[in-house]
Amino acid sequence: MKKIFIILPLFLSGFLFSQKKPQKKPVKKTTVAKFNYHDEFRKISDEVMTNGTAYENLGELTKGIGPRFSATPGYMKAVEWTEKKLKSIGIEMIWRMEAKAPVWIRGKESLQIKTTNGDWKNIRMLSFGNSEGTGGKDLTGEIVLINSTSELNAMSVGQLKDKIVFVNLPMDPKIINTNDSYLITAKSKLISASVIAKTGAKALIIRSLTTAMDDTPHAKMVYYESDDKVRIPAVSIGVKSADELEKLLKNQKVAAKLNMTAQSKGDTTNPNIIAEIQGKKDSKVIVLGAQLDSWDFGEGAIDDGTGVAQCIEVLRTFKALGIENNHTIRVVFYANSENGGQGREMYAAYVKKKQEKHVFALGTDAGGYSPRGFSLDMPPQRRRQIFEWKNYFLPYGVYDFDQTEAIQDISPLKKLDIPLAELVVDTQRYFDYHHSEQDTFDKVNKRELLLGATAMTQLIFIIDKNW
Repeated sequence: MKKIFIILPLFLSGFLFSQKKPQKKPVKKTTVAKFNYHDEFRKISDEVMTNGTAYENLGELTKGIGPRFSATPGYMKAVEWTEKKLKSIGIEMIWRMEAKAPVWIRGKESLQIKTTNGDWKNIRMLSFGNSEGTGGKDLTGEIVLINSTSELNAMSVGQLKDKIVFVNLPMDPKIINTNDSYLITAKSKLISASVIAKTGAKALIIRSLTTAMDDTPHAKMVYYESDDKVRIPAVSIGVKSADELEKLLKNQKVAAKLNMTAQSKGDTTNPNIIAEIQGKKDSKVIVLGAQLDSWDFGEGAIDDGTGVAQCIEVLRTFKALGIENNHTIRVVFYANSENGGQGREMYAAYVKKKQEKHVFALGTDAGGYSPRGFSLDMPPQRRRQIFEWKNYFLPYGVYDFDQTEAIQDISPLKKLDIPLAELVVDTQRYFDYHHSEQDTFDKVNKRELLLGATAMTQLIFIIDKNW
């Protein structure tokens, strides 16, 4: 019986299997969606240009809140506004990331000049951000004009002691890319308070870094070195005042009287605001961002309310069109961009610590003017791939992919080998208003702003589908 019991099942099984071969389980094939990118780009453009809310949002941010300087109530109002706005478009993942921010109070400030036989004359001015003040006391001294490093180097020891150095260094009009012109001038040692302090001078006055030919002063950030024995006050004046002052100095001695109550009160924290639409395929991240803070005296419309509004618009458009994004689309609104940069450093540190895989990072901080392209700071193979997509962007006036620097708040991510890009716009008007009280909502054109948001959304979309 035992043998029969064993043989019978074997016999039956052989019979059964001889009737029909066993079927292999079908392998599920992952199909990659085929896109007509011309059609997809058109859908994005139609949605943004017809239903986009970036311009209205910018009006709320700039007119409703106003200045959003670090460590002020205005900044926290902007934080709350941003969170509410993100929730209103259906974003569920929103959180804060605290970053260090200096507490700097501008206070009262004034600058007067006087020729040998003249009376004191008021000059419009702005302190450098984070500058030391004069303790509310008058700081007086003879003004000395220096317009080149060779002039500075030729000065003997003691020639500038107790003097007030004036630098009338314009942005070079021959450089067509105004960003390049600004950066070249901004990096000059002549407008470094630390460099000038080492000569024995007791204050620094500079011509505002602007393309405008008016008398509006434009702010700049001061950087003191850790080994500075003395931290001198630094201020900027408008272009017309700068040129008039230089003319006076060619013929006679001119004295200055500077009074500033500016003071630093240690550090506090301000939050970055982070929001995202989670990926349907994986947890890799595509991040785009803009600075949420502004200077303390203006609305911060072009710098960088436009960027904030455009980033919100990208998320709104993804939601409105029901786009199924493969990767997580994340937006970061950075704190303390104007007078410290701690927000961007904190986010980069977070990414490194969490070991998050970032596919791509995009920055927008150029004023909301007509988009012209993207500056690509990434490996050659990635650049070449974006070049191949150029024809999809051409109908929208976006053609410039040749620039290779992304210098805004995404820049610390370069150390993590993340491909970077920055929205390139027509910047010919940007430095007319940059860092000045003229940076107001009325300087922004709705159509240009929406075109920039369109190009950003298109780039995020095509990268999400291919990288």
